[in-house]
Amino acid sequence: MIHATHVLAAAVFLGVGLGAGYLMGTSKASNPKGAEMHVQALDPPPLADNREASEVLRVWAASNDAQQMTLRTKWGDPAAWGLLLVDVARHASRAYAREGRDPAEALARIREGFDAEWSSPTDRPKDLTQK
Repeated sequence: MIHATHVLAAAVFLGVGLGAGYLMGTSKASNPKGAEMHVQALDPPPLADNREASEVLRVWAASNDAQQMTLRTKWGDPAAWGLLLVDVARHASRAYAREGRDPAEALARIREGFDAEWSSPTDRPKDLTQK
């Protein structure tokens, strides 16, 4: 059993589940104020070339800091997010398998983290778009 304080950052597996792979590339980008910043962004998945596709979730994480995300409510039924999160966890377990870890153990660990955070949240979501 783990405690919520031991939960892996959500971005570790959320970024993987969007089909972009699990290796992060380093690049430079500009922030909204025009200043150059160093980012480690994932490449878009092949589906991004589909004109009918849209990005629904982007998550950023830093050591010893809360993750931040942007999302779009693409689906009318919120249950679709549950399906997405399970898919993300399964993709992450496969990514860990490529690093030599047992995928079933990785998936179980992800589930432990999910359950710990669900039952005892380490923080509360804050809308960063509101000033």
